[in-house]
Amino acid sequence: MAHLLRGLAADGSVRVVAADTTDLVDEALTRHGTSHTAGAALGRTLTGALLLSHVVLKHHRDRVTLRLDGGGPLGGVIADAGLDGTVRGYVRQPGLELPPREDGKLDVGGALGRDGDIEVIRSHAPYGDPYSSSVRLTSGEVAEDVAGFLLASEQVASAVLLGVRYERGDGGRVRSAGGVLLQALPNANDAALALLEANVRAFGQLTDRLAGGSLLESMEELTWGLDLEVLTREALPLEFRCRCSEEKALEVLAYFSPDERERMISEDGGAEVVCHWCGEARWVEPERIRSMSRPELRCPDCDALWYREGATTMVRDDERCACGRRVELLA
Repeated sequence: MAHLLRGLAADGSVRVVAADTTDLVDEALTRHGTSHTAGAALGRTLTGALLLSHVVLKHHRDRVTLRLDGGGPLGGVIADAGLDGTVRGYVRQPGLELPPREDGKLDVGGALGRDGDIEVIRSHAPYGDPYSSSVRLTSGEVAEDVAGFLLASEQVASAVLLGVRYERGDGGRVRSAGGVLLQALPNANDAALALLEANVRAFGQLTDRLAGGSLLESMEELTWGLDLEVLTREALPLEFRCRCSEEKALEVLAYFSPDERERMISEDGGAEVVCHWCGEARWVEPERIRSMSRPELRCPDCDALWYREGATTMVRDDERCACGRRVELLA
């Protein structure tokens, strides 16, 4: 079962957050039908978002969104996670496959690209405005980019290990997936950091260790000589879970004009809405589509939805529509 552990080492001067995400990554990649390369990028990002949630969030209802786009053929990858252990995410080109690198490893950096940004968005509960910060990508390999973000944006030196390992064979399922985040806190001394750095260099591949051992054993090896103290009394269960629903599917259909919705009914007998976060397909029956008839305001030029009664305002007065027209809402 996917789970997360937290701890401190070196007399409380090193923070350790570690996650075995094998089960949830396998589910996510199956849902999205990813290639090995795209799946590795998505799996690393899902795990990275879960680790980040435990170092940048405060409230149990807060969420963190991790987005990476380096201009590569993968088209970007995104994940959303919270302190409750839930995560969801997707990659824009799930079927993309690239040849392995010269060292035989999956070319995640080549797929994601390196000419772009890593962005972290914190959504604060219950009504706080989202806060976004971004830095340039370091390598496109995700782990190095998360570490680079924490150093540049949070001024916290960190080591991040992320990985996805497949079973042998073209159709192999995920054998192991996970991540570890090690952070030097302000009271860390040079000797402790030197030992931590040596431990990380000697550690090898995290997915190899998870395939043959426990998450706790990996934490203990990475903090060897630094007296690891596990803070998690019981491992936090982790789960791939989306927040989509039939109501949100209807919200998507609301952007189509009444005439377009009627064509869906007459030509297809209803509408299928697929959630990009989790791949779940929902069939919406004609009566549900017709129940959406409410007063609304659309752009006179391009028919884009500006306002719909009972829903959050889509745009505001004096903003510009996608077609360039100035928005004018009724009082």
